[in-house]
Amino acid sequence: MPPITIRRITTRDARFQLKPGEGVDAVHTRPQYAYAVALLETDSPLTGTGLALTLGEGNELVCSAIQMLGETLAGCELEELMSRFGSVFHQMAEHPCLRWLGPHKGVVHLALAALTNACFDLWAKARRLPLWKLLLELSPAQVLALLDLSYLEDVLLPADVLSMLEGRLKFRPTLEKVLSGGYPGYDTSVGWFNYSDATIENNVLSALENGFHAFKLKVGSPDSARDIRRAFRLREIAGEDSFIMLDANQQWSLPRAVEICSQLARMNPFWIEEPTHPDDILAHQALVQKAAPLRFAVGEHLPNRVVFKNYMQAGAAHFIQVDCTRVGGVSEFITISLLARRFGLPVVPHVGDMGQVHQHLVLFNQVALGHQALFLEYIPHLQPYFVFPARIKDGLYQVPQEPGSSSDLKS
Repeated sequence: MPPITIRRITTRDARFQLKPGEGVDAVHTRPQYAYAVALLETDSPLTGTGLALTLGEGNELVCSAIQMLGETLAGCELEELMSRFGSVFHQMAEHPCLRWLGPHKGVVHLALAALTNACFDLWAKARRLPLWKLLLELSPAQVLALLDLSYLEDVLLPADVLSMLEGRLKFRPTLEKVLSGGYPGYDTSVGWFNYSDATIENNVLSALENGFHAFKLKVGSPDSARDIRRAFRLREIAGEDSFIMLDANQQWSLPRAVEICSQLARMNPFWIEEPTHPDDILAHQALVQKAAPLRFAVGEHLPNRVVFKNYMQAGAAHFIQVDCTRVGGVSEFITISLLARRFGLPVVPHVGDMGQVHQHLVLFNQVALGHQALFLEYIPHLQPYFVFPARIKDGLYQVPQEPGSSSDLKS
């Protein structure tokens, strides 16, 4: 393979109008799905595409940050860059000026996610492999070189990473089962906050016919009776054998969460997601204790590996919903997945209509790290805009075969 050099970093502010009701939750009442797109142009026909998800307004700020943060990538030879990507990631994240705007969160970290994801997409395209296959073909030492483990030394050392990865090598034949069976999905699009009861009922019946057995309902209404009624109705329609997740999108205070969760427990949710403010780790810890045996999921708005580490140390969550378009891209996603493995917690990524790249990462997590294949969130609203949209059959994500991370948008 001839060397490929990154010549220029450009961006695209891509915004997509949703149909009425789509994407609405208790907090985000007028979403417009958008991607801040990082494009790595090279001295070859290949371009690396990396995405960070936003809700429209402010997307241009992330695009501007991509340009500023990505300057150091221009002139880099691809294979050499990826052989030391962990140190490059650290250098970009620790930018002496832009770091002040975070650190490691907000607009600048979203930009880092897009740039990182573009690097991995370009690398997979250059090797003519889908991203999941590229990652699985790397040696443990090569995976370690992709990661920034700074601030994790108290719980995760390089030797721990190598031990976990090397210990899974003998189980790689399980990949054949994954390839033949697909990866389970759960349907979030059935239960948006503003959907009528009748719409939710019709959506669930249709999803059941299409092979889904796991669903999410948006809760967090000022009228808690509405949430409780709709949750119990969803359980009735979907049946006792289905998995039902409830998502409050940070709407409740701790006392209100304790009160409402005690009532929702009777319909047996698989988890309750984002029950209160994502920065309040102690509130989540208290809720885990007060509402046991209910289980809670967090990650949609957790920005970096340090915050995830603190949640795990505090025993403040049962499911880790790391999103590679929210944290610093594929590299930090893998780091957080390793942390979760260390703490014995499952990873079920937040998707936000980004099942495209996450369908690759859950395969890596299952085969290389031994994470349980629970399911991957499915939101289909932007599928028509992708060159290679995620394919679902009988409620299962089909394993992508095209080179790259499935992130290219139609022009």
